[in-house]
Amino acid sequence: MDTLAKLRAGQLAGHTRLDLSCGLTEFPQEIFQLADTLEVLNLSGNALNRLPDDLHRLTRLRILFCSDNQFTELPACLGQCAQLSMIGFKANQIKSVPGAALPPLLRWLILTDNRIEYLPEELGQRPLLQKLMLAGNRLRTVPASLANCERLELIRLAANRFTELPETVLALPGLSWLAYAGNPLRDDASAHLEADNTPNIEWSHLELGQKLGEGASGIIYQAQWGAPGKAAQSVAVKLYKGSITSDGSPLNEMNACIAAGQHPNLIKVLGRVTGHPDHTAGLVMELIDPSFMNLAALPSFDTCSRDVYAPTTRFTYASALRIARGIASAAGHLHAQGICHGDLYGHNILYSHDGNCLLGDFGAACFHALDDSPQTRALQRIEVRAFGILLGELLERIDSGMSHQQRAQWEDLQQRCTQPDVLARPDFTAIDKALA
Repeated sequence: MDTLAKLRAGQLAGHTRLDLSCGLTEFPQEIFQLADTLEVLNLSGNALNRLPDDLHRLTRLRILFCSDNQFTELPACLGQCAQLSMIGFKANQIKSVPGAALPPLLRWLILTDNRIEYLPEELGQRPLLQKLMLAGNRLRTVPASLANCERLELIRLAANRFTELPETVLALPGLSWLAYAGNPLRDDASAHLEADNTPNIEWSHLELGQKLGEGASGIIYQAQWGAPGKAAQSVAVKLYKGSITSDGSPLNEMNACIAAGQHPNLIKVLGRVTGHPDHTAGLVMELIDPSFMNLAALPSFDTCSRDVYAPTTRFTYASALRIARGIASAAGHLHAQGICHGDLYGHNILYSHDGNCLLGDFGAACFHALDDSPQTRALQRIEVRAFGILLGELLERIDSGMSHQQRAQWEDLQQRCTQPDVLARPDFTAIDKALA
């Protein structure tokens, strides 16, 4: 019996989560049978265009997903849901976002891949707002009231219609992860890139093996690269998807990977895939030793913008210091190339037990000018705050080899990296010296 049939038969009483993806054109009234317990409702992948005005009867509802439906307006009834904190309406046809649709406890708003031109001033009156996903819309500006959102840590503005980055965004005291690639910025820093010399690698010279991983932007495979006249070598091949992701365009990610150049703490790009039968874009990269592990897991519903670490993840001071210095060096290298990573997180870092590490996943990477303007400094210092958060996460997990003086020095550096005055934070050159 499928989930909808079980719901209608009264067999789901007491459930706290409900997932329904079965071609729905109307909201099933039987959902209200779960009013006293339902916390997570996922109606993604249907054909819905409205929700009931009395949705607030679901008094415990915290999380609502309605992605891949047919909404043209964010439903105003959401604003009456007293406990609702996470809303996902990705890939609809939404043009209008009424202020009344924003619930008082809003923390995480996903409106990726819609048709939104304006956001309401009420957005800045949601003090718990922490994560705002707006890639793939038609925005030219953000509400001035957004300056009030001091807890806002992650914003995705990629693939919109901004001609300049809003000063409101650049001055947010908590902002740590920002993506803005794919906008028609007046000063488009990517236009000044030198022509890259990345070799082309023929698809016919690659033999794909097992899938190593999959993210929003593409799929990574282990492969054999048999270049003419050379012995075959094991490599990784990332084939990019064409659709807009929560971070932006996968092709922007590919361009940033190439422009990043070579660095010991970045995954080496060997070439660009050409001649794919479906014209799929791809990169050939060095294959990472299987002893490397992800430093952390993705944020959860509860942590929102913060990574989740396994309880067993612990470090010596020496290994944590090597991770911190490696990532600071990689980020400083990127800034020197005019690139902000945009997603400097533990879950995007591979590491080995001795502290050797690699920064990956350029899905949110963006180009900035190679000057010392206030805007360039702000963009780089936003990323410094992300590093400061990472530094704190490492510090919490060091259980040997660290003196009281060293701990005090790290705590001071972390405080300087995360202070609310964006332009007063150190750059990665200063961070490198402090860690040395």
